[in-house]
Amino acid sequence: MVGGSEMPAASQVVGPGAQGGAVEPEAWPKPPIEWEADVVLRDGTVCHVRPIEPADADRLRQFHNRQSDESIYFRFFAPLRELSDRDVHRFTHVDYHDRVALVAILNGEIIGVGRFDRIDAASAEVAFNISDHMQGKGIGSVLLEHLAAIAPDVGITRFRAEVLPQNRKMLMVFKDAGYEVSSHIEDGVVGLSFDILPTEQSKAVQLSREHRAESRSMRTILFPEKVAIIGASRRAESTGALVLRNLIGAGFEGELYPIHREAAEIQGLQAYPTIADAPGPVDLAVVVVPAVDSVEVVEECGRAGVKALLVLSSGFAEADEEGARLQERLRTSARSAGMRVVGPNSFGLINNQRGVRLNATLASVIPAEGRLGLFAQSGALGIAVLASAARRGLGISIFASAGNRIDVSGNDLMQYWIDDQDTTTVGLYLESMGNPRKFSRIARHLASVKPVIVVSSGVSQYAVPPGHRTRTPNVPPQAFDALLRQAGVIRVENVHQLFDVAQLTLHQPLPTGERIAIVGNSDALGSLSASAAESWGLRVTHGPVSLLPQASAEEFAEALDAAFNNPKVDSVVVAFIPPLVTPDEQVSLAVRNVVAKYDKPCVATFLGMRGVDGGLRYTTSEGEDRSVPSYAMPEDGIRALRSVTSYAQWRARDRGLPVAPVGIDRARATELLDSWLAASPEGRPLTREEVAELLNTYGIRPWAAIEVSSVDEAVAAAEVLSYPVILKSTSPVVRHQPGLAGVRADLGDGDALRDAHASLTERLRPLGADRFVVQRMAVPGVSCVLKATEDPLFGPVISFSVAGPPTDLLGDIAHRIPPLTDVDVTDLINGVRAAPLLSGHRGAAPVHRAALADLIARLSVLKDDLAELASIELNPVNAWTGGVDVLGAEVVISPALVRKDTGRRSLT
Repeated sequence: MVGGSEMPAASQVVGPGAQGGAVEPEAWPKPPIEWEADVVLRDGTVCHVRPIEPADADRLRQFHNRQSDESIYFRFFAPLRELSDRDVHRFTHVDYHDRVALVAILNGEIIGVGRFDRIDAASAEVAFNISDHMQGKGIGSVLLEHLAAIAPDVGITRFRAEVLPQNRKMLMVFKDAGYEVSSHIEDGVVGLSFDILPTEQSKAVQLSREHRAESRSMRTILFPEKVAIIGASRRAESTGALVLRNLIGAGFEGELYPIHREAAEIQGLQAYPTIADAPGPVDLAVVVVPAVDSVEVVEECGRAGVKALLVLSSGFAEADEEGARLQERLRTSARSAGMRVVGPNSFGLINNQRGVRLNATLASVIPAEGRLGLFAQSGALGIAVLASAARRGLGISIFASAGNRIDVSGNDLMQYWIDDQDTTTVGLYLESMGNPRKFSRIARHLASVKPVIVVSSGVSQYAVPPGHRTRTPNVPPQAFDALLRQAGVIRVENVHQLFDVAQLTLHQPLPTGERIAIVGNSDALGSLSASAAESWGLRVTHGPVSLLPQASAEEFAEALDAAFNNPKVDSVVVAFIPPLVTPDEQVSLAVRNVVAKYDKPCVATFLGMRGVDGGLRYTTSEGEDRSVPSYAMPEDGIRALRSVTSYAQWRARDRGLPVAPVGIDRARATELLDSWLAASPEGRPLTREEVAELLNTYGIRPWAAIEVSSVDEAVAAAEVLSYPVILKSTSPVVRHQPGLAGVRADLGDGDALRDAHASLTERLRPLGADRFVVQRMAVPGVSCVLKATEDPLFGPVISFSVAGPPTDLLGDIAHRIPPLTDVDVTDLINGVRAAPLLSGHRGAAPVHRAALADLIARLSVLKDDLAELASIELNPVNAWTGGVDVLGAEVVISPALVRKDTGRRSLT
């Protein structure tokens, strides 16, 4: 579809084996494994993107032979009907540095090729060829995106291309990619050129495409028109029979195809011997066969053109190692056929929406239709979630259980829910997380338009259930909490609290602030409510109002009206017990009538009152159906109100702009790391000089510190640095033991330095801590610690704390996950309890917040850019009125982990 410069000739054949005989495939250089990815296309189909290999020769010939004359001419600017052996050799033998080629594979066949060839040190010519029958599915955009992500790894930052003017599809691929593309026409050919380093626009385009594709793939699963049940049985007690019965009982409005090798009819429906015999194409195949038969079934589904799979069968990785091998074979078979998979070991799917009525679960009784979307991973928790929703009278729109989560995860469902008008609140029960960075950005997008409530058992080696594909994190639980806060999700402790919050978000407007009114008819309940509000950080600005036991319905209404009408009230808490005189029904009617007049949220507790279970339903003046959620005790409602208030504040605030420090030289930093890791492939701590050289490339300038081994060297160092100086031990034994001082500060001359050296040497020599550094004395300030680490699961994590007891004894450390915005940086600084020390505590001068924020921003970008930095610690960082001084810095490098969210679209 694009090209012209790569017409092969004999003289162009380069690389190993070009002048001699054939090269064995295993002798050819291997590209990085992270260049491979499974990607969802525009229509929801999955294809595999990987570097081309010598073994692809026959596939490439077949691909070329299937192409139309027009596509061939668009690609080569000539009627190259057949590829010669030399052509194929050149196209399939690339060095993965100056010449890189990617192929998109579906059902074992090449459906697209994208490549670039280096022109000079920083630019390359890019070319694409997309299968005729797969055009319009976004393959060209995917290949461009992946090539653009790979190119900087080999030093290329600019692409050029030549396209025929009539090749409008490829011109649009470049135009719509989000880059600043310059073009000119020469000799009837459009020449294009553009920088490929990510911009905000190109990243936005990429994320938008990812969102649309993954949402579309979920729609295929959730809105099937034809569903096959593979494993349907005539035995009423079997799982297959139960699932089919539930599908029929829910009133599924599509077509159902039981698959059974012998039966002609099951539960009144015509049965088919194999999936290939069913009237296709089948949108969703529900698999309930034994695990040992599942791979064969999946392969049959792939050949029959099934679009997606729901695997309810168990006995996979949650069972044993053989099950784990079966699970991986199932995943590979499904992906190679372009199918998405829910499961295995899934509890099933529900779509309650009109026109679908899908209940492909093991639950015969499910909640009614509603606006709550639910996701749970395990079957047992799926049962609990559905049962809780039904008990509360909360209707659901979509429910999904991912089981062992070999493919479809909560991230995919969130992509769908972003645009789903029938779902207004989302609840997730997460037992593990495979890609926290992707979760964070998708959840942030979703939370910006509707509440997302998360129950999680945490992220640790103890929390991952058997069968879940994930890495073991090293970060503390607080880092996971920070990720959720950044994303704006509402984290709760259990399913009970999930539905407490959901009741409020589904039926009441969001609060506009933290001020509440409390109205009741019991002093005890009023006091209890006020104490709960105070403990959860809500301010009682009206009441507690306690009506007399014999109050009339009119008095109830007046008290409530006064509370709602108070401009200093953002939310109202109602706590009633059965009145002595007024019937319960009159009280509840009074509450309905008053609440309906205002656009403020209300939570209620009706202890012992009749007719209020599940809340009080009413209609607003605009005709909107709502309900006052009713809680067993005031504390439950107030805790839910606190959670929703925090969410509303997050949603209303400015998200900020991505940090973009100036004066960064990533190319030099990459060059340094490459040279150090080439010499030390296993990684190592950097020397003091290497640390300074690396950090300087990102505008972080640690103070000079000279290591000395004698008092004379100390004096000489001080004369270089100029007095006053500080003398401190380099031993970690001293640094990490409070009370064991290894520092002498404010040394104004040589005599003071000699005395300090003698004193410290005598004290610390028995501990082996008598090696020192000399450094210029900093002005008084607040000593802080900044850390950046590479976590196997989370990727880069940034931490901030105030040095000393807050860090060492109290664990008062805040965390954030890059990329950061300026608001994230501010939240990180304010996220420690010791933050008041930075603002002029007890008359001290406040520190330079902007300088501290700039340092954090630089550190976060450095760590986000370079995965080879295993850890960075800036300690101490002296923050003071005039700026920040990095007085100590340590860096450890190691071979880069393959990050889960690499900047190119991928299913992980």
